[in-house]
Amino acid sequence: MTLEAKWTALADHHAEVGARSILSLFDAPDRASRFSARLDYADRGQGWFLLDYSKTNLDETGFALLMDLARSAGVEARREAMFTGQPINETEGRAVLHTMLRGQPDPALRAPWVQEAAATHERMAEFARKVRSGAFAGAGGAFTDVVNIGIGGSDLGPVMATLALAPYHDGPRTHFVSNVDGAQVSDTLRGLDPATTLVVVASKTFTTIETMTNAATVRDWMQAAGVDAAAQMVAVSSAADRAAEWDIPADRVFGFGDFIGGRYSVWGPVGLALMLAVGPEDFDAFRSGAAAMDRHFRTAPLEANLPVLLAMVGVWHAQICGYATRAVLPYDQRLSRLPAYLQQLEMESNGKRVAMDGTELARNSGPVVWGEPGTNGQHAFYQMIHQGTHVIPCEFLIAALAHEPALTNHHRLLIANCLAQSEALMRGRSLEEARAMMAARGLAGAELERQARHRVFPGDRPSVTMAYRQLTPCTLGMIVALYEHRVFVEGVVLGINSFDQWGVELGKELALKLEPMLAQGADDSAKDGSTRQLLGALRGA
Repeated sequence: MTLEAKWTALADHHAEVGARSILSLFDAPDRASRFSARLDYADRGQGWFLLDYSKTNLDETGFALLMDLARSAGVEARREAMFTGQPINETEGRAVLHTMLRGQPDPALRAPWVQEAAATHERMAEFARKVRSGAFAGAGGAFTDVVNIGIGGSDLGPVMATLALAPYHDGPRTHFVSNVDGAQVSDTLRGLDPATTLVVVASKTFTTIETMTNAATVRDWMQAAGVDAAAQMVAVSSAADRAAEWDIPADRVFGFGDFIGGRYSVWGPVGLALMLAVGPEDFDAFRSGAAAMDRHFRTAPLEANLPVLLAMVGVWHAQICGYATRAVLPYDQRLSRLPAYLQQLEMESNGKRVAMDGTELARNSGPVVWGEPGTNGQHAFYQMIHQGTHVIPCEFLIAALAHEPALTNHHRLLIANCLAQSEALMRGRSLEEARAMMAARGLAGAELERQARHRVFPGDRPSVTMAYRQLTPCTLGMIVALYEHRVFVEGVVLGINSFDQWGVELGKELALKLEPMLAQGADDSAKDGSTRQLLGALRGA
């Protein structure tokens, strides 16, 4: 059977079972255990991670077809090629080596790559210890604050992880600037002391226009206060020569190769701000959690492989069922930036329209990924998830233990809400049940019928729940690596290159040409009527 025929078999199966109630699948007593997978690992004692995908319309036949599709698409061979340093980023001719940054690389990898990554990590750790101890200080003494300037992968990863690991912060306060909108850098610097602020400029080429514009603004702010900015700046960049033009010495430049994609780079120098906040030891625990997920992904059979399972459930929902979006709903306020991080990870990786060979895709690529933390979202967009006309698969994340032992009642309520939402999405409420509710309130006739219809929940809204013991550095590493590998598997199954991002180029090119046209009297005649009108309105402000 050809690969396309296997896609067709999945579509045919969905056509047969699509109207079936998800709840009816639980007539099988082992439904939950059969459609879930658990991974136990060492994490300051015993850690565990449970992926429950039983609240979906997948059955044994659909599951078998999905696993067959993954195998036939070459997931296992492509996985080995990635871990052993083959150039699987074919449009750019590069290896994909972010897993090497976790500190446990494959023995088959070329020695220079491994040695350079290990040496850079040791330099980072030494530098972080000096900053955190005060051995390396600013003009006003030990650093109280760190401002990380980056954008995209140089911002989203460290922002997300630093917020997530707030209970482990024992270093300087950490702030992030990414947007070229001057409001962000202005608001961030307000209240900071230039003499005790360390600045991390994260740009692989040291030419990213948003990053370098913000870096120049921060440099001016420091120099206006009489502080030697270069003495308090660090470069996360592979362009040591350009960093030298800013008078940043080589021992404060931390580089990484072009085989590390920006959205996969938090494990290395891009994670320096996180290391400064939590310390090298907890940063290494973060890396070790990811390495544990790497080992699981590489060795577990597909049928029990967490990234493969999460990916293939995603394929079932997006490409087979045709659901265009996916909501990521962490029931943990400290994971508030995880949905944004995953937006870039998945949509920049798999938001493609051509296959690896340049031909048009035969089906839609990755879905729109979005979300917010629970329980806030329950008072916002959950209305649409429960009763709207679009089916939106949901991914819930919840920890068994919080970091606030004095507030256990809060966490019990949080868990109850998380579990209630996935149950409600699946179970729904029938018209008959709604009629009975309204009758119990004393309504009758047409008014009873009208009010009842507003209280019907269609149900059969699929969801996946990921539960774990506690959000520690190790567990966070596992979660991020899980999603990285999920994106990889989806990309292989779709036949696309998940590691390039040509879609970001055109807008950048046009922006460079548009900026001079904002000057009064500039020639904008080559532009379309809408753009000329907008330029005129904005110039005249």
